Order: sequence, then structure tokens, then C-alpha cells
Amino acid sequence: MTDRILKVNAYTTLDLLDGTADGHDFDESAFAVLNVTSPRKNPDEITLELELDGTQLDTLPPHADRVTLSPDEARTLAADLEKHAERVEAANDD
Repeated sequence: MTDRILKVNAYTTLDLLDGTADGHDFDESAFAVLNVTSPRKNPDEITLELELDGTQLDTLPPHADRVTLSPDEARTLAADLEKHAERVEAANDD
């Protein structure tokens, strides 16, 4: 990805995903980066970042989306991801 907003390195959580941006008048797909971070010193929040490869998008300008989570919110998200991962794995095992 050129013209990248997020820093991607060996510590990036997931650096090559299939992503989609849906809008009222567009639907675009591109490679994506998903990263989870927290400050090194005095961590007080968790940041979840998502960036679609701007070179593959026609409608959206290059950008990154971020949300900040409390520890409880991050645990809720992690539990929900685990629940859905188990559901998909179970369906694939059948």
C-alpha cells in the first residue's frame, strides 16, 4: 500500500485483509490493515485502527478509521470475536 496513513511493520496486528467500504452510493473493496495498539507509557486506552488500500479505491480518499476502547470494551469485543470465530469454525467442520 502506498500513501499509507497507518504505520505497518512486524508488530502490526493484521496487515493484509480483504476490506470493504459501503456507502449510500458506493461499495468498494480493497486490501486492508487492521491494528490494535495502546500507549507504551501510562496506557489508558486501546486503539483499533483500520485502513483500506487507497490505491484500490475510486470513491474514498485515503484515510484511516480509528476507535478508542476502554479495557472493558476491548474485552467485550474480544469475547464477541471469539464467539463468532467458534461459530464459523463449527460450521466449517460440518
